[in-house]
Amino acid sequence: MSDTLTTQPALARTDAARPTPTAGDRTIDLRTVRRLGLTLTTGSLLWAASTFVFGPNGEGIGARVGDVTGFFFQVGVFALLTAMLRTGATGATKKARAMIRVEYVLLGLASLWSLIHGLTPAGIGDSLPVMVLDVFWPLSMLGMFVIGVKVAVAGRWQGALRAWPLVAETWAVVTVPTFLLFGDGVARWVGGAHLLIGYAALGLLLARRPELTGARR
Repeated sequence: MSDTLTTQPALARTDAARPTPTAGDRTIDLRTVRRLGLTLTTGSLLWAASTFVFGPNGEGIGARVGDVTGFFFQVGVFALLTAMLRTGATGATKKARAMIRVEYVLLGLASLWSLIHGLTPAGIGDSLPVMVLDVFWPLSMLGMFVIGVKVAVAGRWQGALRAWPLVAETWAVVTVPTFLLFGDGVARWVGGAHLLIGYAALGLLLARRPELTGARR
């Protein structure tokens, strides 16, 4: 029997199953996260400016400006949701990702209301079907609050980005009670300032520190 030893490495198996991407895989690059963050900041700044000038419930042209700038804000929130979905910010499970897709639907219906109410004649904008769509504005904001909690708990976003979505997404739970208790005069400053501190700042964080989301280069 030969005692010769071989130094040839073992051949790799080709029949073994290759790993498949999981629901939580990071599938977005840093540049895209930056663009999404700047989109969020731009929309937030536009709506904040309208809120400061016309208040949360403006009249006439102020109401239309509020609706249109609100739509731009919603586009920014779509950008935020996209960054969250593609980095698995709410977790790696199907349920965690499904909650973002549900929010897409709620936000889409709310955005449709913003466009119709802001750009169409009053007879259309104040019709019953359009008024029904208005319900999705607060529902979408409530959904964002739930997502903010989930992002903080999941811990997939790091540093300030782990907590800042929850800060931003308390907008509705802060501004709506302020309006009900103190009226338009106080609510315009609280609502506008909260947009700057919350969503606008969150967009800048995404633009400046996209690596905290786990995005790839």
